[in-house]
Amino acid sequence: MVILYSHSILCHFVLNEKKLQEVDSLWKEFETPEKANKIVKLKHFEKFQDTAEALAAFTALMEGKINKQLKKVLKKIVKEAHEPLAVADAKLGGVIKEKLNLSCIHSPVVNELMRGIRSQMDGLIPGVEPREMAAMCLGLAVWLHCLGSLLDDLDKELNNYIMRCREWYGWHFPELGKIISDNLTYCKCLQKVGDRKNYASAKLSELLPEEVEAEVKAAAEISMGTEVSEEDICNILHLCTQVIEISEYRTQLYEYLQNRMMAIAPNVTVMVGELVGARLIAHAGSLLNLAKHAASTVQILGAEKALFRALKSRRDTPKYGLIYHASLVGQTSPKHKGKISRMLAAKTVLAIRYDAFGEDSSSAMGVENRAKLEARLRTLEDRGIRKISGTGKALAKTEKYEHKSEVKTYDPSGDSTLPTCSKKRKIEQVDKEDEITEKKAKKAKIKVKVEEEEEEEKVAEEEETSVKKKKKKGKKKHIKEEPLSEEEPCTSTAIAVCLFLIIDVHLEGPVLHISIYFLYQK
Repeated sequence: MVILYSHSILCHFVLNEKKLQEVDSLWKEFETPEKANKIVKLKHFEKFQDTAEALAAFTALMEGKINKQLKKVLKKIVKEAHEPLAVADAKLGGVIKEKLNLSCIHSPVVNELMRGIRSQMDGLIPGVEPREMAAMCLGLAVWLHCLGSLLDDLDKELNNYIMRCREWYGWHFPELGKIISDNLTYCKCLQKVGDRKNYASAKLSELLPEEVEAEVKAAAEISMGTEVSEEDICNILHLCTQVIEISEYRTQLYEYLQNRMMAIAPNVTVMVGELVGARLIAHAGSLLNLAKHAASTVQILGAEKALFRALKSRRDTPKYGLIYHASLVGQTSPKHKGKISRMLAAKTVLAIRYDAFGEDSSSAMGVENRAKLEARLRTLEDRGIRKISGTGKALAKTEKYEHKSEVKTYDPSGDSTLPTCSKKRKIEQVDKEDEITEKKAKKAKIKVKVEEEEEEEKVAEEEETSVKKKKKKGKKKHIKEEPLSEEEPCTSTAIAVCLFLIIDVHLEGPVLHISIYFLYQK
């Protein structure tokens, strides 16, 4: 059986099937390089010339294609051997069987063989430098989603454990939680002391400063907490031990993530940090897939639900996704977060492509781009606007805004309708005006008396006319009606009507009075 092992390299191993059948547990045969050489032997080894060639081969495998180099090797070795080919990927085996008509095998035993070959790679492939071997073992694609999700899960578990520990021990010594704010130090103090009665004789100088230690001992003497049993103290101490162990494991895992990210994507790590970079790579699937995304996609990567919800409801689309947790975006004021996240996404895409396709493993480009972003952030925070023309070094001068409030007072001149005079009136003019007003008032009184007398005369006349009409009606009953000739005028029954119209116009100051009287007589 021939084994195809491709992991940033191209090599074939010949498997000794007779010895494999005699082996009960396969992993024991790969404990040492000597035992591994008895099971498998190197048949053909071919190293890629550069990263671009390895990337092209890897891309072809991802798309279900076979490159020319692999075709030549398979036709030359496998067809001559006339043996089945063991492949780690079932899809790759299907493609090889379809295009080259070779029988391929994929089973759990093949996966165990691949693990054993990977563990003893140094002994099975001679003549390769340790630095190149480390680069081959890293590979082009990384699985960092496990590390990111594991760190998030550990943080959640730690928060739950610490909250329960503080709540539980708070019944016995509630003052300690206010004095010691650090969770890990709190658990270490509990693990070392236990019951609050032991704080008086305990030495906490290794964990706490002298002032805090004295404050803890003073609070333990006058504590208002309740007494607890020894069994409760043992359970609390066991919970504290778990918290300390998980915290140490979390620190160790984070250091491993830092080293891993600096080896795979150093420029991305400098730009957005280890954890955010690992989440971006995990969300895209690999560093190669992430390099294919545009800057606008990387900016909102992780906020797909919010994006489609905004497009459906026709609202504003989100400005950031996973990149929001980067340190540059976090230290920006809210009004500049969208602008900084857009610029950071553009520079991060350059760093991703440099790490994925570049041969240099230094982080100089990431440091330079981060310095530019920090300078841009300072200019935004200082509200400085660069001049478009000129040297561009001087800041545009803007005048400071000063609010000028005008206090308006009430103008009483609009209350009166009399004409206002700027000069003071003399005493003689005032006396003359008073005399004129008195004369007008007297005339008005006289006219009122005349009007009253005229009204009384009208009433008397009306009464007289009504009496005469009654007498005439009585006489008409006894007189026979006789036709009148056209020539003779009727003088006895004729009624004369007189109409008088009186108009009185007089002026009182600025007001003009008009009185109209109607007088009639029959």
